[in-house]
Amino acid sequence: MALEPVMTEDGSLTFYVPDLKEHYHSTFGAVQESRHVFIQAGLGSFASQKEVSILEIGFGTGLNAFLSLAETKKNGQRLFYAAVELFPLDESHYSKLNYPEVTGFTEYKELYHKLHSSPWNVPVQITELFCLEKLQADICNWKSDPEKFNLIFFDAFGPDVQPELWKEAIFTELYKTLKPGGILVTYSAKGSVRRAMKSAGFGIEKLPGPKGKREMTRAMK
Repeated sequence: MALEPVMTEDGSLTFYVPDLKEHYHSTFGAVQESRHVFIQAGLGSFASQKEVSILEIGFGTGLNAFLSLAETKKNGQRLFYAAVELFPLDESHYSKLNYPEVTGFTEYKELYHKLHSSPWNVPVQITELFCLEKLQADICNWKSDPEKFNLIFFDAFGPDVQPELWKEAIFTELYKTLKPGGILVTYSAKGSVRRAMKSAGFGIEKLPGPKGKREMTRAMK
C-alpha cells in the first residue's frame, strides 16, 4: 500500500492510505488517541496486576505497543504483548515516525525500532519486562488459544473501510481468547460494532472518546 505521512494535531505523525481513504490514527492526535483509548481505558484497568497479557488487532505503526512498553518502564509491570498484522510496515516507513520524541521517551527510540525490526511469528524479549510476539496473519482466519489474554486492543481500520473485521464472528473468537474478567477496548462506537460485540457475549460500556470523538467502547467478558 502507498502511505503518505501526515502530521496530527498533537505533533505526532501518522499515515494516510490513499487506497482506503483512511488514516492509521486520528488526525486530532495519534498519540493522544492511543493513550486515551488503549493505555488509559485499557491497560489502566489492570494497573494493580503485576503481569498482563495483551493482544493487539492491527500492529500498524507500533504506537500502542510502544506506549505499553513505556508504561512498564514507569510501573514495573510485566507485559506479554501479541499483535496480529497482515501488512507490516517496512523500515522506510516506520523510521519516519516520531513517537519517542513526541511522548518524551526519546531514549527509547532504539526500542521503538526494535519493536518493528524484531522477527515475526516468534516471541522476542524486547526488555526484561516486555515480551513481544508479532503474528503476520489475517485476523479473519486467525485463532488463538482460549482464555490466553487479559486485554485486547482492537485497532483495525474502521468498520466503514474494512467491515469484515468488525463482524460478530471476529468478536466471538476474541471473546474466547480473553480470560474471565478480560476486556476489549476500541476507538469505534458504531452501533453495528456494539451489537456484534453483544451478540458475541460481551458486556458493553460506553466511555468518553478521545479528542474529536464523542464516545469509545470498552467491552467486558
